[in-house]
Amino acid sequence: MTRSQGRFYLLLVRNPALLHVVGPVSTALDGFLSDLMGQIMKVTMVRDCLESLSSIFPTFDDGFPNLFIPNAHGIRGQHVAFLASFSSPKVIFEQLSIIYALPKLFISSFTLVLPFFPTGTSERMEDEGDVATAFTLARILSNIPASRGGPTSLVTFDIHALQERYYFGDNILPCFESGIPLLKNRLQELPDSDNIAIAFPDDGAWKRFHKQLQHFPTIFVLNLINIPWSL
Repeated sequence: MTRSQGRFYLLLVRNPALLHVVGPVSTALDGFLSDLMGQIMKVTMVRDCLESLSSIFPTFDDGFPNLFIPNAHGIRGQHVAFLASFSSPKVIFEQLSIIYALPKLFISSFTLVLPFFPTGTSERMEDEGDVATAFTLARILSNIPASRGGPTSLVTFDIHALQERYYFGDNILPCFESGIPLLKNRLQELPDSDNIAIAFPDDGAWKRFHKQLQHFPTIFVLNLINIPWSL
């Protein structure tokens, strides 16, 4: 048996009301979160209100995961959050295996924190035969078993389109959060904050985020790729 580089984190939240609080995270999770968010944003927990359990993802010789949830008896009756990173297709299966197993361990509630919803930009079909993989991933997550407290709560940040909420079934409760307030605070701390303008790559990005950034001048970036040079 070999061990891969991946880790998973279970957060045992002593006060479930704090699952939605935006604030600093413990230093022990900082490296893991930097992988998730590229140091742009950090997921939302308060240090003295949680306990973290981490484990390396072990694998068999053929590369398939050989997983074990530490302290499975100890998390009974606990409010459990799983901090996921779907950074590439190859790491999704091993995490889904843990995610599907956790609610079966008699936990009081289960929250899946998925900072980046990776298939969010593939949310519609433009030609016959197109596959909307955002809907596929939403259906997979909608089949997470219920815990003692009811359906799983899913927390994700700045999803590509708000209508993707309706891609999820009734067995999961999606909560869409945003890192834009953190970005605004950081920009306002810069010494030249008065000279900052926000550039949107297309009309869709402007429609999605301009209301949250209306205090800054905005710029539309013209896409020159599809413009004939003869013009």
